[in-house]
Amino acid sequence: MIDLKTFENLAGQPVGDFAAKPTTLTEGQEEASSLLWTSEDGRTKIGVWECTPGHFTADRTAAGEYCHIISGRATVSGPDGEGETRDIGPGDLLVLPQGWTGEWVIHEHMRKLFVISASPDA
Repeated sequence: MIDLKTFENLAGQPVGDFAAKPTTLTEGQEEASSLLWTSEDGRTKIGVWECTPGHFTADRTAAGEYCHIISGRATVSGPDGEGETRDIGPGDLLVLPQGWTGEWVIHEHMRKLFVISASPDA
């Protein structure tokens, strides 16, 4: 039987303890997250993530990511600030296709719902 899942109040969903952001370019930047659901094959993960202001690199070569911004503001661009740049904020949906690499600059403490999805050959 397939079990339906629902998650309410994503803005209030608890996240884990904050820890240093491993890919930060800004000293003291921290992040926390809570995984809400994982597919049986492990290729799709849904969760809530928060991050303090700062600048960090991101690598989506192994899996794409869909980010629904709940609160906060950021600028997302290609590597070294090159390529397309997007300013994102509450209510926005950011699609980072599998293969994308780039940088985030968090301007205001951010919370997002994320869906990470890897293709079968990844």
